[in-house]
Amino acid sequence: MTKTNEMVVRTLIESGVKRAFTLPGLGVTWSLPAFYDAKDDFEVVLCRNEWIASIMAQAAGRITGKPSVLMGQGPWVTTMGGLGILEAHFAGSPMVVLTETSDYDGYGQMGCYQTMTGDYGGANALASLKPITKYSTYATSPEEAVFGTQMAVKHASLPRMGPAAVVMKTSIIRQEFPETAQPVIYPSPGYYAYTPARPDRASVAELAGLIDKAERPVIVAGNGVVAAEAGEALQALAEKAGIMVATSYNAKGVIAETSPVCAGMMGTWGHRTANRVVAQADLVVMLGASMGPDYTRFRDPGLIRPGEQTLVQVDVDPRNAGWVYPVDLAITGDVGDVLAMLGEIGLSEERATPRTEAGMDLKTRHGYFDLPDLPSAQGTVHHTDVVRGLQGFLGPDDILALDAGAQRIWATFGLRMPYPGQLLVPGGTGVMGWGGPAAAAAKIVRPDKRVTCLAGDGGFMMTVQVLPTAVQQNLDVVFLVSNNAGLGMVRDNLGDKRIAVDFNDVDFAKVSEGMGAKGMTVYHPGEIRDALEEAHRIGGPVVVDVKVDPEASHHEAVDNAPL
Repeated sequence: MTKTNEMVVRTLIESGVKRAFTLPGLGVTWSLPAFYDAKDDFEVVLCRNEWIASIMAQAAGRITGKPSVLMGQGPWVTTMGGLGILEAHFAGSPMVVLTETSDYDGYGQMGCYQTMTGDYGGANALASLKPITKYSTYATSPEEAVFGTQMAVKHASLPRMGPAAVVMKTSIIRQEFPETAQPVIYPSPGYYAYTPARPDRASVAELAGLIDKAERPVIVAGNGVVAAEAGEALQALAEKAGIMVATSYNAKGVIAETSPVCAGMMGTWGHRTANRVVAQADLVVMLGASMGPDYTRFRDPGLIRPGEQTLVQVDVDPRNAGWVYPVDLAITGDVGDVLAMLGEIGLSEERATPRTEAGMDLKTRHGYFDLPDLPSAQGTVHHTDVVRGLQGFLGPDDILALDAGAQRIWATFGLRMPYPGQLLVPGGTGVMGWGGPAAAAAKIVRPDKRVTCLAGDGGFMMTVQVLPTAVQQNLDVVFLVSNNAGLGMVRDNLGDKRIAVDFNDVDFAKVSEGMGAKGMTVYHPGEIRDALEEAHRIGGPVVVDVKVDPEASHHEAVDNAPL
């Protein structure tokens, strides 16, 4: 007889899901024999905690556009694992969460100490997951477990992608699957049939006319461009018509930031060029961009001006158009389809040269090509030195994962990604500790890429347990730790009233060696690029501990100046 856990594994495989990230416990442990029997078709990656597993599953889904599984025991997946689920929810990353109620074969109504059934004396796994997922279901029979898994894959994969969860009652996991299932279970592929709606051609033609007439058109590229893998198409169209492109944080680097039409990332923690290019625009075309306050300088009235600028919003979800700002034209559809239609209709190239020249003038005047050379104490480096080292290092086959904090602000401000689609960011939540697990996941799903993580010492220490996983998986990943012995961004903002922001200095090279990885330490600016090259040359997970001056501030990388 086939058991429920075996049927769930078969369902995942026939649905095209290839891997799970887990720290197993209770009911999930009971599922492991089924995964063992399917190990030729399905990869299970053991992580050191549910936090790391959730980030790796989310990052894998973001990179591939297909769901990976976060698998673990109910109390811990719904709490520690909530970080990666929340990121998937906000960033639109496909993920399937597979968990259980920890009620020990039916003791949920009696207040068993880990119970997640929602009964008196316990907690509620389903209620915990529903607010941060697209779809969640509670399976109390073998048939519900299989159908719920099919629906979870479906919901996770369809626009707008996101996390979907199946909570199984623990007692059904090892239960025999009935020979005559009621309701009948059908093969999975038929549930996933989907033909995306095409954008309205007349509306796209209207957009083409608006672009042709505009003197200073700007495209704001958001997460929808990333999800559609449309960066190269966007760059080609923008360069041909001379349209400047600014990006959200989620979409930084979606086109080559060395392109003459790229204005960089918007926002307080973006670049002043991007903000001023948008502020001076007469037409703003928002492509898959929510226009959230985090990258519109918290709705700075001088940046986006309804009624004065013509505003057009393109989004796969009609609810997102006109969400933050009222618009003059809304187009519902996949960004890639809209760009293709614009190409078919054809944009005028008559104004391409003066538009590009005006954009380049703005970039020059507002320091797009400049990175300040800031001093640091003897034996330390400044954040700007780290950015320079990375800038000279990045090639066409690189992926760079960022974390949170001062080093990320300097990277988003000063780094010019030379090739489209190289940057991975926790753009949904900005959570600390994301970068390391995301980089490890990137290497698993893109083994042909050279993967580097830039993190601060605070964020890296939060998920440093990813190193043993990287060792166990034999991953060639380099973790560049910008080590200023504290919470640099918070410390900068406190001024002379510093409290609860200074850490003791950690020797990350020694820590990494103790976990089976390799380590090296950098004290001087000129050593950063060489250390990156050497770390990738020797292979295996390598931690580069870069000693950053604790007095090096992020304030020079912030744009609060009037537009």
